[in-house]
Amino acid sequence: MALAILEYSILVIAVVLALVSFRLVSRGGKGQPPHPPGPQGLPFIGNVFGFPTTKPWVAYAEWGRIYHTLRNKILILNNREDADELLERRSQNYSGRPKFPIVDLMGWNSNMGLMDYDEEWKYHRKICQQTFHRKAAIFYQPIQTRKVHEFLASLLARPDKFQEHCRMLAISIPMATMYGYDVKSFEDPFIEVAEKGQRLGNSLLVPGATLLNAFPILCRIPPVLGTQKFAAEIRKMTEQMQKLPVEYCRKALVRTKPESAPLSFTLITEQADGSAKPSFVTSFLERQASGNASDEEAMAVERIAATVYSGNAISATKSFFYAMATCPEFQEKAQAEIDRVIGQERLPDYNDRESLPYIEAMYREILRWRPPGPLGVPHYAASDDVYHGYFIPNGTAVFANIWAMTHNERVYQEPSKFNPERFLTSDGKLNSDDRVLAYGFGRRVCVGQHVASATMWLFIATLLATFDISKAKDELGNEIDIDDGYTDGMIRSVVL
Repeated sequence: MALAILEYSILVIAVVLALVSFRLVSRGGKGQPPHPPGPQGLPFIGNVFGFPTTKPWVAYAEWGRIYHTLRNKILILNNREDADELLERRSQNYSGRPKFPIVDLMGWNSNMGLMDYDEEWKYHRKICQQTFHRKAAIFYQPIQTRKVHEFLASLLARPDKFQEHCRMLAISIPMATMYGYDVKSFEDPFIEVAEKGQRLGNSLLVPGATLLNAFPILCRIPPVLGTQKFAAEIRKMTEQMQKLPVEYCRKALVRTKPESAPLSFTLITEQADGSAKPSFVTSFLERQASGNASDEEAMAVERIAATVYSGNAISATKSFFYAMATCPEFQEKAQAEIDRVIGQERLPDYNDRESLPYIEAMYREILRWRPPGPLGVPHYAASDDVYHGYFIPNGTAVFANIWAMTHNERVYQEPSKFNPERFLTSDGKLNSDDRVLAYGFGRRVCVGQHVASATMWLFIATLLATFDISKAKDELGNEIDIDDGYTDGMIRSVVL
């Protein structure tokens, strides 16, 4: 009871302080351009309690305006032209990340995607560019191919468990590429802690999901109450997600020093043949053991690997199953292309990508139709700016509403319908609309997009080469309808 009273009292104090702050701010700004228009908020506190937490990308597509909270300002960009101007051409001012207290409480400030635009982030970005650029991404293709083929075998054995197989694929590829670790089951301690932490934390990142971001003073409440306790639990899981796989990699390094040879290191694992698989982290550890890496790089590598794992692509794979089950006419055309170009004697591989335009169109359409992160990750205005006559103050969190952009009726006819042929010309070739907005904008575009793109493309091509996907049937042979339901949060996934 005493703790509840304390929480309420601190909230009251925060409101009082915010009102004072609001009055001080409201006195200034004469002669400035107006803020972009937005929905009418409550006196003094604006829209702090008005953020939609259910399908916010849909609400923002309708609003598309700026919102005032007690300490934050949020600008929603619904048009690609606006996002390109601010986040691409003015990227120097819009490459930062907002300071959300909940991110620090959860320990997610080490996630590269949430880091501010500073020297630390630039150092991490440099490593990523060296590791994940288009040509370097080819290094991971054998791993991706092996894991996708394992997925196909699992699907053949238990087609009714396709959701679990999608989940395993999304987990196993980053674990293999980053740590050289083969996931055997969902009960794996590495996986349990990571998945639970990601699932719980994702729900707190949507604007309006927690008052802690609007009232930072609430963070001073002891972590035995409400969201603070929740965030403290997530923080422990986050720390374990970062440390456990790296420790596995370290233990796989056996130090030997032959009498007639310089110090060397041999990789081992629990595999029967005693050999380790190459990966991002193990490659670094070999260099570190030879004295060719700094402590700063070690910390960055640990964080980058965890960031890659946390961005798994299960949402897109499940969306593809849904699309194929509900739009069989496109599935048949894609399979016809595979049979015509490749035949039925082998599976598609990466060398076939340029020869399969219909499959490429399907890849583009899935990420347009159901972008996994409909609102992306917010950018941040480092200094005051003016755009189209509107004033964008320093400290504004800028969201690119990717869902609104990919469902713009002026660009895409009947945008709510799945139709890969919108990316093809009349003679069946790919058109020039090749930019996948789901990967983000400007200097904060996803650095792993080439690896992610390769995984999703191979998943689509090989799945269609080997399986027909249709709706389940009841005991009378009638098709069972599928609900078009998706989870909420910064990362969304279809509920099948």
